[in-house]
Amino acid sequence: MNKNLDLNQYDFSYPEDLVGIRVQKPCRVMCVTEEDPLVNKWGIKEHSQQEILSFFKPGDVLVVNETKVEKRRVFLENGLEILFINQLSSSRWEVLFSAKKMKLEDEILFPNDVRMKLVQKGLPQILELIEGQVDENYFQNYGQMALPPYIQKARKLRETQSEDETWYQTEWAKNSGSSAAPTASLHFSKSELKKIEEFGVTVVKLTLHVGLGTFLPIKSEKLTDHKMHAESVYISKKTLEAIKKAKLNKAHIWALGSTVLRALESYANGMFDEDEKGASGTTDIFIYPGYSFKWVTGLLTNFHQPQSTLLAMIAAFSSLENVKEAYSWAIERKFKLFSYGDLTLWKKKIK
Repeated sequence: MNKNLDLNQYDFSYPEDLVGIRVQKPCRVMCVTEEDPLVNKWGIKEHSQQEILSFFKPGDVLVVNETKVEKRRVFLENGLEILFINQLSSSRWEVLFSAKKMKLEDEILFPNDVRMKLVQKGLPQILELIEGQVDENYFQNYGQMALPPYIQKARKLRETQSEDETWYQTEWAKNSGSSAAPTASLHFSKSELKKIEEFGVTVVKLTLHVGLGTFLPIKSEKLTDHKMHAESVYISKKTLEAIKKAKLNKAHIWALGSTVLRALESYANGMFDEDEKGASGTTDIFIYPGYSFKWVTGLLTNFHQPQSTLLAMIAAFSSLENVKEAYSWAIERKFKLFSYGDLTLWKKKIK
């Protein structure tokens, strides 16, 4: 029996004061690189953000996500906060909120006299519009970005700060549709991507809209029993050609963030439709130990929460043993953690 598939193997403790409550710029970087593929021993070192340029080589490709975070969290006068995830029809929305004390058909009053009723419980819930209008204009006026709950807890502040409008959005955000930010990208600016390009690296883009799966915890005892929710992806022909060229030339293919990694590996597994413009579709891929990576050989990503799908992904990329050792090493050295925390770099040998 493979213990690496047990959820309890992905737990770890950390001091709450290490939770990042603002973007780390410049950030510290924990670099974990493969040294000997025969024994799967990886080395751990700290580098500054400027120093990680040395990990890139001319001919490498760096792929970034140009999704844009939408304001979809609405606070109510009664203290509830409701996150709008997905619009099912003109009047129905998938949402997430604390609905334990509510019954089906209960009505909810929103700002600006909007009324909705609960028509489905569980995760996610579904609300149906009774009165008023909920559209992009409404969210611009009454919505906030959905910062992770652990940031709210660490700040002792539920609502966002004005700085979050900039902090929680990448400089190259273009295509609206995400409920959460691709947080590894928050460490970088357009000018820093330009420096990487000047180093001989090709920087290309794709879009993965971060959805429900980011917010839902793993509840099954075995990773194999967890079901990921689907997220939409678009990869241009230009991006695909750059990646295929790098792979042919045995250059590194870098993912800036876990969302990029999921999108690229989903394409490599034939999950999307493809035409002369590129590839598109949805992915519900769940990457955990035992997965064989087809494209990505370098990963820049933040620290991830205990017992999360993202932590399982990093364990698949390196190994669970390496991840546990590296996270313990980082916590001892007081790296800032999670969405507003410091950065990690993981690099495989190309075989």
